Amino acid sequence: MTTPPESGHAQPDPSLPAVVSERRQLINLAYRMLGSLADAEDVVQETYTRWYAMSPRQRDAIESPGGWLTTVASRVCLDLLGSARVRRESYVGEWIPEPLPDHAEWSGTADPADRITLDESVSMAFLVLLEAMTPAERVTFILHDVFRYPFTDVAEIVGRSPAACRQLASSARRRIRTSQAPTTPAARSAAIVRNFKQAWEAKDINALIGLLDPDATVISDGGGVVPAKLHPIDGGEQVARALVDFAGLVPDLTLLERTVNGQPGLVVQHEGRTLTVMAFDVTGEKIKHIWAVRNPEKLRPWTTE
Repeated sequence: MTTPPESGHAQPDPSLPAVVSERRQLINLAYRMLGSLADAEDVVQETYTRWYAMSPRQRDAIESPGGWLTTVASRVCLDLLGSARVRRESYVGEWIPEPLPDHAEWSGTADPADRITLDESVSMAFLVLLEAMTPAERVTFILHDVFRYPFTDVAEIVGRSPAACRQLASSARRRIRTSQAPTTPAARSAAIVRNFKQAWEAKDINALIGLLDPDATVISDGGGVVPAKLHPIDGGEQVARALVDFAGLVPDLTLLERTVNGQPGLVVQHEGRTLTVMAFDVTGEKIKHIWAVRNPEKLRPWTTE
């Protein structure tokens, strides 16, 4: 990020180091709010555009550039969340948050400042829970409970009183408590996902059924770019049969164990091309949910071409 010259002899912007250093924080904040890396990048770009649209005198008058950038980015996210509900009503298939690889597996030459910190607040299961919140709930919860901003600052961003923001955060926590299952240790989840991979490769329906919760669900995201299941597949046996059928329709699939949003997952490839990224919700000893992202626009970090 460089400062656009305002004249042929413009002096360097003294606030530049402080402004640029906020980029990773803004990307992390916006991704958790929106569930989309592409949208998060757009939000950060818009935020910096607004910063440099001000005169040097206006920028110098801002005591905390980081606070200003966070406020603007959060408000842009709040607006986007409101319009996203309308856009997603016409989305083909279920809308699933954009999956993220582990930093070591990120394809291309992504700027480290654009990489998301992978923790429990970006797991696919957690992001899906956030999707059920109202825009104000989600922004308030992310700012306060995840990034530890005080309610007085959050209130300024969302345009509510601090007391109202406390109520929003409390409502968000209730949603999570009533929906979130106990966490399975990562090593155990990885073993279950590995067994699932092997059973799928062997087209072993009985082994797959044994690994899936009887009420397991698969949600597929095509986004209108590739064919998508319009409705989730429900039931462990139905899921197992659908997976085996898919493997039969597309022979020579390659299944790779990968970290997806900080959790054990799978990447499905055919002839070196990534077709699907799968995220798992493992509850106890069984797979409860599978999210299969197939929209190529959401698979940019997973594509090596």
